[in-house]
Amino acid sequence: MYPHLAIAILNYNGKKYLEQYLPSVMAATYPNKSVWVIDNQSTDDSLAFLAAHYPAIKLVVNEGNMGFAAGYNKGLEAIAADYYLLLNSDVEVTPGFIEPIIKLMEQDHSIAFAQPKVRWLRKRELFEYAGAAGGTMDALGYPFCRGRVLEDLETDNGQYDDTVPIFWASGACMFARASVYKELNGMYEFFYMQNEEIDLCWRAQNLGYKIYTCGASTVYHLGGGSLEWTNPRKTYFTFRNNLVMNTRNMPIGRLLWLIPLRTGLDNLAAIRYVFGGKANIGGAVFKGIFAYWKWLFFGDRQNGNHQSKWPLKRGLKNCAGVFNGSIVWNYFVTKKRKYGELMKP
Repeated sequence: MYPHLAIAILNYNGKKYLEQYLPSVMAATYPNKSVWVIDNQSTDDSLAFLAAHYPAIKLVVNEGNMGFAAGYNKGLEAIAADYYLLLNSDVEVTPGFIEPIIKLMEQDHSIAFAQPKVRWLRKRELFEYAGAAGGTMDALGYPFCRGRVLEDLETDNGQYDDTVPIFWASGACMFARASVYKELNGMYEFFYMQNEEIDLCWRAQNLGYKIYTCGASTVYHLGGGSLEWTNPRKTYFTFRNNLVMNTRNMPIGRLLWLIPLRTGLDNLAAIRYVFGGKANIGGAVFKGIFAYWKWLFFGDRQNGNHQSKWPLKRGLKNCAGVFNGSIVWNYFVTKKRKYGELMKP
């Protein structure tokens, strides 16, 4: 018997991606699936396109453009399933990508979230930035991936075809045990976009759940379907939300030295962007740091006080996929720019 998988695609003015990539989703061979589009009040003709060409797809229309975290949280409230698949609209899937992951999660009910290998649609032999072969975390709270260290992408030569625990699963194609997603109250909506799936996986590990990558499954992600990584708005959310995420999950004793160090490093990153001719990106980093301090001291009125929202803070203790070093130091100073190089003794 196959458990029910609800494939949930969040959409905002993404008709061109639905046209391109829905055929591959509909062709997936898993027998007990439903396909849903959660729409954040698109102003293009996405909904008309779906009604005309995919009447079997189920639709949830949110009240407005709620962003990634709130958009999914609200949409998934209306969907009953054993598993959710949070799938970006700009992902091309392969026919049998679902079966290995559902089999894995059915064999071990402590697995809360899982992902396939995520490769790049523009250069299909390369891993893609958002997730690659599974997310990891360094000692300073910087996320990176097996197959992608900061801005360097590796070629997929089968080096990550294993199935192993990781720190976080990519939100571009994330399988979620529905009961655990609900237990965690979904993603933290203040994030709006960026880092929300990492925070979700971190909180799951704090409760003793596991996160996995499955090398027997592969999808292809266009990347930047909503915002390119060089977009200042995306940069703002990335830097702000990473500091917020660390504050939500690291113990107080560690935060006393980590946050001053991290904000210092982030300021250096901003200066590097400015002197590299990308003043708009540097400005977005500065703006993100300022917004973090505002959140820290004044809280998040819309989504509750950030300290009481998730009080269990175990940091990196007992988490899988942790690199006990600094990715910034290794990348810029020792020039180790592949995951395999970092993991050598």
